[in-house]
Amino acid sequence: MKIHKFNESDGYVAVDLQGTTSDGSAIESVGVIRSARKILQGGGQELARSVTYSFALLGQQRGGASSGLNAEADVRPEALAAVLPELKAMAESGLFLARPGKGIFADDLAPLSAIGSRSDLHVAEIEGSSLADHLEGVGAAAVASAAAGGLDGRTVVIEGFGANGPALARQVTEWGATVVALSTSDGAVLRSGGFDTNALAEGWTTSGAAMIETLGEVEPAWKATIQKADIVFAGSKMGAISHANADKLATAIVVPTGPIPVTARAYAMLRRADVAVLPDFLSLAGPLMAMWPADGAATDTIGAEVIAKLTELTNEVGEHERGHLFGAFVQAETFLATWRESMPFGRPLAA
Repeated sequence: MKIHKFNESDGYVAVDLQGTTSDGSAIESVGVIRSARKILQGGGQELARSVTYSFALLGQQRGGASSGLNAEADVRPEALAAVLPELKAMAESGLFLARPGKGIFADDLAPLSAIGSRSDLHVAEIEGSSLADHLEGVGAAAVASAAAGGLDGRTVVIEGFGANGPALARQVTEWGATVVALSTSDGAVLRSGGFDTNALAEGWTTSGAAMIETLGEVEPAWKATIQKADIVFAGSKMGAISHANADKLATAIVVPTGPIPVTARAYAMLRRADVAVLPDFLSLAGPLMAMWPADGAATDTIGAEVIAKLTELTNEVGEHERGHLFGAFVQAETFLATWRESMPFGRPLAA
């Protein structure tokens, strides 16, 4: 893992893989750029490693990266403008192809969007949201469906409903599941009869996390996670499911909708309880497929391709005797070994 410090602002870019691919070309690295008062390098390195494993599962010789821009909201535009020349140079070399993350929006990265070999699909929009958010939602739904043997009649919880939440809720509902609880940073609402997915999409678009107040009686956010359900989608933050709350989950399957939501200790606890934990580097791989899609892929077809591919991968890694997450580690590392002389140290699990 290589850390590049910005020259003109307080921040960094963490790049996981260095060197070249098997054909001698420079490794292209992809990841989010996030901005807040303080973005820790440790978390950035974990995010970069997760993307590396996503590419490996997809069979692509590319790597993960992640950037943190340390700036308060009132000076963030100036701080980002100051580092755009550095980000442009990194994009032109393939060192870091940035995606918007916390505190950064697609428009902020518009000057970089056409740089590199990525398809125009990576900045496309669909059904009122970015295609990337849409693919994260349908991809997580596909992984859950494959792991559960179908979603018809299943109950689900969406912990940390975010930008990919509308697509996720719509897809699981179309496949016969009922969303019995959801949470945002502003609280949780429990509803055994399920939610109107159109209302969820409209609420997120107009109010963001505050939409929770329009859905019913607001409970503390942690109450969503402990609701009895067949599947819990978790994505509010890194390490959202830790040793402190893992034993309170009443579910059979945990599917990430955000990066690295399960800590290593929580994973061990959930394994002992026979709870299947799916890898974030599988469930969130959809947007990466849109960056270098198969020939002929378009905005209205890439979703079906993501569903098919992530379903296939979930079934493959689920055959491992130690479960989906370990199976995905092995499959990703097996591919990495085909073109890397040395393996990256450490797997994508929160501490």
